Amino acid sequence: MKIAILTSSRADYGILYPLISKLYADKFFNVDIIAFGSHLSKISGKTKELILKDGFFIKYCLDTSPKSDSPLDISNSMANTINKFAKIWKKETYNLVIVLGDRYEMFAACTSSIPFNIKIAHIHGGETTSGAIDDCFRNSITQMASIHFAASEEYKSRIIDLKNSNLNVYNTGSLSIDNLKNIKLLSIADFQKKFKIDLSLPTILITFQPETVDFEKNKKYITILIQTLSELSKFQLVITMPNEDTMGIYIRKKLEIFIKKSANAIKVETFGTIGYLSCMKHCKMMLGNTSSGFIEAAFFSKYVINIGKRQSGRIVTPNIRSVEIDKAKILAAINNISNYKEVKYNGIYGKGRTSEKIISILKNKC
Repeated sequence: MKIAILTSSRADYGILYPLISKLYADKFFNVDIIAFGSHLSKISGKTKELILKDGFFIKYCLDTSPKSDSPLDISNSMANTINKFAKIWKKETYNLVIVLGDRYEMFAACTSSIPFNIKIAHIHGGETTSGAIDDCFRNSITQMASIHFAASEEYKSRIIDLKNSNLNVYNTGSLSIDNLKNIKLLSIADFQKKFKIDLSLPTILITFQPETVDFEKNKKYITILIQTLSELSKFQLVITMPNEDTMGIYIRKKLEIFIKKSANAIKVETFGTIGYLSCMKHCKMMLGNTSSGFIEAAFFSKYVINIGKRQSGRIVTPNIRSVEIDKAKILAAINNISNYKEVKYNGIYGKGRTSEKIISILKNKC
């Protein structure tokens, strides 16, 4: 079976890694990786190198990153993505294209495939993030796809509602749990040796992405967040950089200015999968509005202060505390962490066999 796997960022590649590894090792499959989006962006660290470092061959590298972070730049990037993928679809014949998630560039890549009648398998459909424009892209990809691998039973039900059919809709769990079950994470000592960051200190792992619905409010939001971070002198602040979204560059620059002025703040462009998950495991808590605070953090039973509306609509597990982007409310949530009871992962996103389930379905149903 000739398969194309699309990856547009460090985030989706990290999730896809266990599936790519197993597909590569199985002679039933002939796998092409197509890297695009922020993988080729200098400002995002050219993360295509992570794929090559893991020993995978990239068949196509497409430079589709937006020139800046305005709505016009994002729209032009989508048009560029459609154009470049159309040339691939005209040239190649794939039995299946595997895509993950909800980003605008993934939507554009899928859109370009429709006139070629290419079969799409979609991972992580049925989810909701009302504070981001991703909902319309995710649901559109669901409509374009003919095979669906949901991360939970609730998300499977939403896909069935969207499609008005249960045909080829499966609850396979999340590939992120495969990573967490099977990857050997770094100890605190090894992490410090590799990244020069001492996680024996009380650490907050911070990832803040722009809210792309009412995106003009991000100037206010990042100001409040930085004011809040300035009050957290007793913590080490490990801050990862935002995605290539509307106003992502603006937020990046504001964070970089704060980090330069702060003795306890550390900028991280990209950890890679093992580094990021290791940091999550050993940190005191997470703060921000990243999707990893919902699935991966649940596995670690790691408390998450989820701020704003970007992830509104996702399943909220007992380790998550959602608050408005308000300085006093965020600080109160952080200060109350020590009063929270320990919570255990309840298996809602699977038990670490998602890639095996997906491969079995591909062999028997496609």
